Amino acid sequence: MNKIYNVLLIDDHPIISDAYKSAFDFISSENSELNFNVAVAVDCDEADKQIIEASTKNGIDIVFLDISLPPSKDGKLLSGEDVGIKMRQLLPKCKIIVATTFNDNYRIQVILKNVNPDGFLIKNDIDKNELVKSIKSIMDNTPYYSKSVLELFRKQNSIDYRLDKIDRQLLYELSIGTKMKDLPKIIPMSMAGLEKRKKNLKELFVIQDNDDRELILKAKEKGFI
Repeated sequence: MNKIYNVLLIDDHPIISDAYKSAFDFISSENSELNFNVAVAVDCDEADKQIIEASTKNGIDIVFLDISLPPSKDGKLLSGEDVGIKMRQLLPKCKIIVATTFNDNYRIQVILKNVNPDGFLIKNDIDKNELVKSIKSIMDNTPYYSKSVLELFRKQNSIDYRLDKIDRQLLYELSIGTKMKDLPKIIPMSMAGLEKRKKNLKELFVIQDNDDRELILKAKEKGFI
């Protein structure tokens, strides 16, 4: 019996999306009963639109999700991480494979906790065989992690502190030059609460300088903004 899977590729690099398409084509060539209806989104706005539409129609079966995506115009979706969280809410049965260049253990653990993907690939590990294996694995309801992710798991098993949406929005606003005095108008929290959040973030990232610049640089280095 023929089976058609609805697939969404969320990545702002066409060459990466083409590699994903090639992997799906290869799987179809191996088994003519498997067919993939593939759509592409290149930023948070496009992804959001397709996710909302799919949630009211035929759904999405498999997603490849990049984390470094251009944010939505309204600032509500800052990265692929936010897209993944929304996808989990609207399409809970969807199989998500995160594919990212970030190889920082802390960043990976946060994505795992927030998005709870079915697969996690570091792009430097990716080749055609890796992509095919990851797709087949999650189609068989088996989680799949690339070599670098497994190595990072062995180095560190857990993280005590998880950045939430407010933390990431605070970092984002600081990175685009928003002044602290203006943040309570944008983020639903008191100035005292925001200052405490910023202090906790500096402690988390081991920032000694009172200047926010080092905090922003470290957050960018770890892929949070």
